[in-house]
Amino acid sequence: MTRTTRTLASRAAAAPPTLSRHAADTARLAGPLAIAQLSQMAMSVTDTILLGSLGADALAAGGLGANLFFVIVTVLQGVLTSVSVSVAQARGADDESRVPHIYWTGFALSLLLSLPAFALLSFATPILVALGEPALLAQHVGDYAAVLRWGAPASLIGVGLMRAFLPAIGAARRLLWISIGCVFFNGFLNYGLIYGAWGLPRMGLLGSAAATTVTVWLTALVLMALLHLRPSHQHFVAARRPTAPLMGELFTIGWPVAITYAVEATLFLATGLLAGLLGEMPLAAHQIALNVASVTFMVPLSIGQAANVRVGYWIGAGQPRAARHAGFVALALGTAFMTLSALVMVLAPHSIVGLYLHLDDPANANTVALATTLLGVAALFQIVDGVQTVGSGCLRAYKDTRVPMVAATLGYWGIGFTVGYVLAFHFGMGALGLWWGLAAGLASVAVLMTWRFHRISLSRCQD
Repeated sequence: MTRTTRTLASRAAAAPPTLSRHAADTARLAGPLAIAQLSQMAMSVTDTILLGSLGADALAAGGLGANLFFVIVTVLQGVLTSVSVSVAQARGADDESRVPHIYWTGFALSLLLSLPAFALLSFATPILVALGEPALLAQHVGDYAAVLRWGAPASLIGVGLMRAFLPAIGAARRLLWISIGCVFFNGFLNYGLIYGAWGLPRMGLLGSAAATTVTVWLTALVLMALLHLRPSHQHFVAARRPTAPLMGELFTIGWPVAITYAVEATLFLATGLLAGLLGEMPLAAHQIALNVASVTFMVPLSIGQAANVRVGYWIGAGQPRAARHAGFVALALGTAFMTLSALVMVLAPHSIVGLYLHLDDPANANTVALATTLLGVAALFQIVDGVQTVGSGCLRAYKDTRVPMVAATLGYWGIGFTVGYVLAFHFGMGALGLWWGLAAGLASVAVLMTWRFHRISLSRCQD
């Protein structure tokens, strides 16, 4: 019997962790991930505020260019989620000699994925013109994206690979302070390059793109340095040659996740466009409610990433019951947090809207009223959104990504978009109808994800 087999057998026979231990370990892992996610949002907010001082044209071009960049790289980062579960299962099985192979193959995959990102951003102008955007706006967005495209490899390595790899080896805290520090660095560099402060060149709109590009490269390089130079982690990144079979395995697991990300992103994009057809006031209310929901969503998203690691580890350790418990504890944590934030939305909607609009301005009265109503729907919306994202993370731990992709596509577009469109435009419910459609779609996906996790985890326990 080999050492790995003996260790796996001993782990399978050992007593599984208690539910409280599962909860503590998941929360400890999810915390730094949540801070990293919120830090990324804070960078975007900083860019938006500074671009707004240049005028509406710069804000529109920079905002659209940044959104284009982050949507493209986020979708491609979905492929790299396979690194997390593969490393977690290898460590659970005490097969840590496999981890460096996964790391370097994932690194090579990150570089390959940056090529389509670079190409799409290079053709941003003709793409936007073909979609009907004004020629001048498309040109400014293209110029902005032409700078940002150089940050695509760093984003896929620093955010995609490192955010998958570090938690899987128990080094999630490395993300914490680096993410916070980069928020401040990005803000200072944005200001300096936009206005030419502190001896830096005055670049205006393109200065923001340059600052973001430098920041994502700094993030990637610092995280890699901390990983490679720390003695306790060096055996995880020992020099290994990437292999085509392993790259194929990682891609096979990850590409459905990328499609799922794309399906969800396009649903929210389409909903925003439909809200725009209803007028400026409904669109403004929609954006407020969506921004609030996006911030709270970062926590269950991080819990789902932690569940990916925790469940995957116990699968690799040969303890299917512990894996099942870890998954359901993660679902409970995600639901509990989103329920608490939903209560805040229900009990204090005006206070929340007041962060975005002056409540005492009569010109904002209709927008405030609609936004507070949408927050009521968002309270339900975010609970099911939290369940579906944690459930998806649990399923990825079983390397089950294709069925969730189909379920998400049917739920988001077959139910969510259809119901929202019919309620908004055929029943006259407007933006409220769009949000009830989103809630219906996400609820259906949440039920499907939870049910599938229940069935898969139960069948593993019965094997």
